Order: sequence, then structure tokens, then C-alpha cells
Amino acid sequence: MEFTAQIIANYLGGTIDGDPDVKVTTVAKIEEGFPGALSFLANPKYEPYIYTTKSSIVLVNDDFVAEQPITTTLIRVKNAYEAFASLLDLYAQSKQPKSGIEQPSYIHESAKIGADAYIGAFSYIAEGVSIGDNVKIYPQVYIGPNVKIGNNVTLYPGVVIYEECIIGNSCMVHSGAIIGADGFGFASGADTNYKKIPQIGNVIVEDYVEIGANATIDRATMGSTILRKGVKIDDHVHIAHNVEIGENTVMAAQTGVAGSTKVGKNCMFGGQVGVSPHVKVADEVKVGAQSGISGDIRKPGTILLGSPAIEISKERRSSAVYRNLPELMKKVSELERTVQELLQKLDNK
Repeated sequence: MEFTAQIIANYLGGTIDGDPDVKVTTVAKIEEGFPGALSFLANPKYEPYIYTTKSSIVLVNDDFVAEQPITTTLIRVKNAYEAFASLLDLYAQSKQPKSGIEQPSYIHESAKIGADAYIGAFSYIAEGVSIGDNVKIYPQVYIGPNVKIGNNVTLYPGVVIYEECIIGNSCMVHSGAIIGADGFGFASGADTNYKKIPQIGNVIVEDYVEIGANATIDRATMGSTILRKGVKIDDHVHIAHNVEIGENTVMAAQTGVAGSTKVGKNCMFGGQVGVSPHVKVADEVKVGAQSGISGDIRKPGTILLGSPAIEISKERRSSAVYRNLPELMKKVSELERTVQELLQKLDNK
């Protein structure tokens, strides 16, 4: 598809610096731009590239001030990153939508399929399943008994959804994700063998949730494991049984949240964060990569780092001390020698 700068500016509500008739047919990174491509500048680290990029159009923030001549056409918007995301969404929607039921696939006679659904080959839809309108189920997806799926949901190849789980509207689940596998529940017996505790709950995924590739969301022992509205889960994230993740919380890759933990709204977890079981995390908490949370975080808006995780200001001071340990050790040794010398002099008097 082909768009002029004027069409893009009208769509985004932006203003143009340059040629309103210049055309683009694709997108590119600003540092890899070429004629006919659209790029964006949001991070100041990439500002040098705007003076050399070959992209035909670059989205910039309203307050951008050029320090050198620019040859490309600029479209000024309130937030260049969000505007670029909107254009990518428009581009994705313009692609030829999939529809219909491919064969071979299995759909139980009791399953209910909404309008304009796409069901890819080798998919399995069990008894009692309810699927809403405009749902895209790519090949080799398994949907277990009595699962409920809302409208405008996309399940990419290889997704597995176990029985009784509920997926809300406008959700996206990427390849290899498993929703509703058994939680890690075992009781230690007198003979040191572990007896499995049946996991009879389910998983509830509310509206506008996105779950990354190979993520695993375990079903509850009783009740529900819940991902609230707007949650975003990266690839290889593990959410254990009876966990609740609050609205609009995001978690980066390889984060693990242990059983019965409650995470608040609008939290941000970096990669490889670990959370102990039965922990409560307040709203708007930010946790740096590879941090470990072993106890409740009660103060909203706390920023944590380290393992065990502590407030970021304390962690930075601790890290500064740690980096200087060799010098501190040397000074302590020198002080010890000085004290010993003084004690010897006192003894000789």
C-alpha cells in the first residue's frame, strides 16, 4: 500500500515539515532508512541518524528542534512512538484477513463458533467450547473442553488452552503458550514421596491481554489464576497457580511468579524477575531485571533492584560500596597495621 505524507499526517493529526506529496510504501529503522520508507525518532540516542537517514518520512515529537539541515520530510506528532505504533496497527489490519475453516481440523459438534472465524488446519476444538466473533485460530491449536473465548481473539500456531479456561475479548496469544496446565501442587508424604494435589481451578484472561510465545499460565488449585485487563506477558514468562496480575501490568521475558502471589495494577517487571509465593505487590511497582522479590511490597510506586530486591536508591549505594570493596579492604588492612604499630609503641613505654 502507498501513502503520502499528507494522508499520514491527517490520520495522526500531525503537521508536516517538508513535502506533503512524498510517498512511502513500507517502514524502516531510522538508521537503516531508504527512499520510500517511513521511520520515527523517539529516543534521543538516535537523533544523529535523522540528519543522514534516507527514509522519505520521519515521525518526530512536536518539540523536536533540528540542529543540522534535514533532507527528509518530517511529520510532527504529540508522541512519535505511539503514532508509529498506530501506523503499524493500521498496516497489519490492511493485510488480507484469514477466514474459514481449513481441513483437516476437528470441531466437536457441541462447540459454538462465532461469525467470521478462522480455524487453521490440524486445530482441535473440544466439546462445549464457545468462540466469539472474528477469532483467528491458527494451525495446530488445541482448545480443551468448555473453554470460553471472546471476540477478536488471535491464537497463533501451537497454542494450548486447557479445559474450563476463559479468554476475554481482543486478546492475543503467541505460539507455544500454554494456558491452564496444572499448577505445581504436591504434598510431601511420610514415605518422602510427593502426592499430587489435583488442580481443579482454571485460568481467567481478561480483555486486551497479550501473552508471549512459550509463556505458561498455570490453572488454580481451586478458584482461578487471573490476568486482569490489559496485562502484557512477554515470551517465556511463567505465572503459577492462583496468581493474580493486576490491570495493565507488564512482565518481560523469563519472569517467574510463584503461587498465590498478588501483583497490583500498572506494575513493570524487567527480564528474569523472580517472585516468591504468597507475596503481595502494590500498584505501580517497578522491578529491575534479575531482581528477586521475597516479601510483600506495600508502598505503591516503589522502584526495586537486586536480589533480594531493595529500593533502587539503596541498591545503587550498595553497588557503589561493592565495587569499591578492594580499595576498602586495603584501607582496613592499612588501619590495622597502623593500630598494631601504635599498640606496640605503647607497650614499649
